[in-house]
Amino acid sequence: MPPLTYANYLDLEKLLTLQNPRSTPPEHDEMLFIIIHQTYELWFKQLLHEFERIKRDFSAGDLFGAIHAFKRTRTIMKVLVAQLDILETMTPSSFSSFRDRLETASGFQSIQFRELEFLLGYKRASTLSYVKPDFPGYDRMKQRLHEATVVDRFYDFLETRGAQIPAELKNRDLTQPNGPNELVQKEILRLYKTSPECSILFELMTDFDEGLQEWRYRHVKLVERTIGAKKGTGGSPGVPFLKESLFRPIFPDLWAIRHEM
Repeated sequence: MPPLTYANYLDLEKLLTLQNPRSTPPEHDEMLFIIIHQTYELWFKQLLHEFERIKRDFSAGDLFGAIHAFKRTRTIMKVLVAQLDILETMTPSSFSSFRDRLETASGFQSIQFRELEFLLGYKRASTLSYVKPDFPGYDRMKQRLHEATVVDRFYDFLETRGAQIPAELKNRDLTQPNGPNELVQKEILRLYKTSPECSILFELMTDFDEGLQEWRYRHVKLVERTIGAKKGTGGSPGVPFLKESLFRPIFPDLWAIRHEM
């Protein structure tokens, strides 16, 4: 066995062969476009990894484990937003020069981002229609649609802190999105006032939620400034579809009580 090195530990020789521009002659900015989106997919993979841990922490009532993980996810969201600054250095005319080479490929086909939405409780069975059943990861995405979400496990955590969670939430249809609940909001407000350590977690959750909303907004504006009102690649619905999720919180109960604090 050869000794372990930086390059073979990270499998760099393989990694650095995965950027394959399709424009002929090569369009300079296509390399940037590929690297940015591959990097996003790596970060999505890490976020899925972190939120699976958060689900376990919530179910176990592990406050400090959840706090640590939410600090990380919040920081990753800041990196995702910052990457848009780099992508915005590419002009609309530069993108147009290789856009046709994308053919039917579209960001709407990002299985991992849809997984992340489903995992966080923003479930829309209709999004499955943008991904063909034979696409790699389709089965994963479909499975996520039927799994408990981070919000469902957050209810478990609240119960470990003495909260009364309504039966209809504990027995809900898991294929439907999570939504606000006034009884849950009262329990969270009580914990804000009586449990300072829980309030740290709640604020970190709100920070992440705000970061995700910021990323969505910046993404919409990036698409608008790049392709305007055109449909997305592969016939995807473009800006109107993206705007559907703008300002939709992942943890609506945390936002609903701000005026009562």
